[in-house]
Amino acid sequence: MPNSKPTLLVTGAAGQLGRRVVELALAANAGRVIAATRNPEKLADLAARGADVRHADFGDAASLREAFAGAQRMLLISTGSLFPLGLRLGQHRAAVAAAVEAGVRHVCYTSGPAPYPIAGGGLIDDHFWTEQALFASPLEWTILRHQIYADTLVNAIAAAAQSGQLHSSVGTAGMNYVTREDCARVDAAALVADWNGRRILDVTGPKPVTQDDVAAIGAELTDRPIRHVTLTREAQRAGMTGAGLPPFLIDALLAFQLAASQGYHAITSPAIADLTGKPPMSVRDFLSANRAALTPKV
Repeated sequence: MPNSKPTLLVTGAAGQLGRRVVELALAANAGRVIAATRNPEKLADLAARGADVRHADFGDAASLREAFAGAQRMLLISTGSLFPLGLRLGQHRAAVAAAVEAGVRHVCYTSGPAPYPIAGGGLIDDHFWTEQALFASPLEWTILRHQIYADTLVNAIAAAAQSGQLHSSVGTAGMNYVTREDCARVDAAALVADWNGRRILDVTGPKPVTQDDVAAIGAELTDRPIRHVTLTREAQRAGMTGAGLPPFLIDALLAFQLAASQGYHAITSPAIADLTGKPPMSVRDFLSANRAALTPKV
């Protein structure tokens, strides 16, 4: 009998998220797994476990068509090419076009929370227009709108434990942080799923937490006083500029904080539990599991 299992493909397979999705897809034994990356030499271990490692450069449309050949279901992981503005969106559009040309049936895309168009472009603008490219294509798709990674809180709390202050311009609004591991689990589940059609899934943690909550959890786990200090966006921009962050990244971070302050990051979705059978990890549990990394070394 012919093999009825689909051929699965993961882009950005040498990145933290992509590598983990490939590992989970291989473990699921749901079909042949293609691991596409600019750096195939970094995936020798996954090749040894059965992954078909292929070279794919988002700046080379021909390499994408070759890498995508034979895949039925694909996870398009948003690239890290944030600058210059517009580069990443062009890469994503090229990937959607290559998927159509290669005969891919279903594309899962890792989008961001509450994407909307931004004059001049930006991180969330890239997600918005990538989604539009999928909408306009003949493809079936699953859009996975990842909320902010809880993983980002580790460094934030470690710094706050030293200064005693956790800065944001979010105010009292909640943010439903989700761990990278939970995102990998739901991405892999969507990729291997025997599901066809078009859907948008918000990928969230179990409940929103405020920055006051984060500060309190951080203080408890580090045994250091930490309080949340709400800044104006102008003050936060000045602080980020003083820290040497590039303007495009400052704009992206402030756009996230603005959307969060307006409540767009406070939604709760059952997507992770529904697709994986296991609920997402809470911020408290995640930070407790990473407690050793929170406390400044003396």
